[in-house]
Amino acid sequence: MALTNLNVEERMKNYKIAGLSIAVIQDANLNCIKQYGVKEAGKTDIVNEQTRFHSASISKFVTAMLVLKLVETGLLDLDEDVNVKLSSWRLTANKWIKGKKVTLRDLLSHQSGIIDPEGSFREWKENEEVPPMIDILEGTSVFNRQKIQISCEPMSAFHYSDAGFCIIQQLIEDTLQKSFHIVLKEFLLQPLHMNQSCIDIRGVENISSGHDNKGQIIYGNYPFYPYPAACDIWTTPADLAILVLELMNALEGRSQLGLSRQNAKEIISPQGNINWIGLSVFLDSSNKEVEISALGWGIGFQSMLVAYPLLKKGAIIMTNTDLGVHQMKGIIGEIYHSIFGNDY
Repeated sequence: MALTNLNVEERMKNYKIAGLSIAVIQDANLNCIKQYGVKEAGKTDIVNEQTRFHSASISKFVTAMLVLKLVETGLLDLDEDVNVKLSSWRLTANKWIKGKKVTLRDLLSHQSGIIDPEGSFREWKENEEVPPMIDILEGTSVFNRQKIQISCEPMSAFHYSDAGFCIIQQLIEDTLQKSFHIVLKEFLLQPLHMNQSCIDIRGVENISSGHDNKGQIIYGNYPFYPYPAACDIWTTPADLAILVLELMNALEGRSQLGLSRQNAKEIISPQGNINWIGLSVFLDSSNKEVEISALGWGIGFQSMLVAYPLLKKGAIIMTNTDLGVHQMKGIIGEIYHSIFGNDY
């Protein structure tokens, strides 16, 4: 696999993209890492292998892998009612529960019955107070004005939900009595040597600024969402490739984190009655080979993680520009087809 027949620099100019970074996996190895452009438009600092990009909702895949590690250690259970271990906040029972429970499996597959309130879960704006997660879940912060609750029967429908991952974050913190930042670092980032991945970028060097579809720097340069389990992890394609390789290795019983084949398989297996959603990732088996994907789309940044776990290949493409169109309709889609060909 390679970037064949595609002039990336030329396409970047066409789309007004400041910087771009790519990692390609082939035969269960990191095959190549390439970077293009600059960290900030109008400046000369180039993107390199250690330049961090905002991953937006690809954070959900990172969170899912963390959850699997905690399940493996017995601290969490995919199929246990989340209210069992939630202590500082709980889901309130209502008519939609109908004797059922909401589980981590439901939340990770966006089938918990939770529908994000309209206008909720935007980015932080300068001078706004950063609320505790409980205030976000209670609907008493500027990021969410309605209490998070079940709005339809669990496992009856798909509703993409940042709120669901906020509950996962609170569950992890209540269970381990540590912040999500610390748990993520101790159980995932450090063991896998994902040294360029973090949540808090204060004082961190080599950060890429965000840009809009005109190539202009976004206000404040760096987006911030006060719910990292859902969408606020900063990382690099190479670090995300480490995580994808960990999943591939776990599926063959060679997990560095000690994940079992069975638990790793949950990530890439259809959940509920929907054949195109796994645990935090979208599934596509139209080419008879399982493809998993996760999209990152936030203020100033767009990215895509795609892998064929059973074929041991994949790619992570990250840009510091929000084109305002779906990834597959912009430069990320062009790079995807250049790497994998038109058969994928």
